[in-house]
Amino acid sequence: MSRIGKQPVPVPAGVTVELGSGRTATVKGPGGSLTMEFRPEIELAVEGAQVNVTTNGSGSAREARAFHGLTRALLNNMVVGVTKGFEKKLDIIGVGWNAAAQGNKLVLNIGFCHPVDIAIPTGITVETPRPTHIIIKGADKQAVGHLAAVIRAVRPPEPYKGKGIRYVDEFVRRKAGKSFGA
Repeated sequence: MSRIGKQPVPVPAGVTVELGSGRTATVKGPGGSLTMEFRPEIELAVEGAQVNVTTNGSGSAREARAFHGLTRALLNNMVVGVTKGFEKKLDIIGVGWNAAAQGNKLVLNIGFCHPVDIAIPTGITVETPRPTHIIIKGADKQAVGHLAAVIRAVRPPEPYKGKGIRYVDEFVRRKAGKSFGA
């Protein structure tokens, strides 16, 4: 059995976990509502202020162990997401490069001959407190991380001058430029 999967998922006050038919779990809280479909090898049981994740013995034991910990981690992320939420911060490094949130899209001016528009999915908010700083917030950890990765992939940081879009805590290893022999 998974060591992570053995731990119960604590459910704080104000959050409800509902197990629906069709092997779905819905977590509702002040930050919104998230739904997940779980595997047939896994069983969920809501007991008071916690949710226990167990394997039911069907299917491969190896797969069941893997999905045991995964399901518990995903369920915990859902509970944390509807209570606190998740956020990713990005910085834009480059002269004259900037970003602006306009309605349900993010407009990036990052050295191309045209601005790059990125659609913002529902349930996620994007803020640009400074033109070179992007903050992505939402209840769904996977959606927040995916949008941050899509934005970063438009212009990833390059190793020579360090220009590009990077996470705030990311370290970019710099390379030496050309050296001329004399």
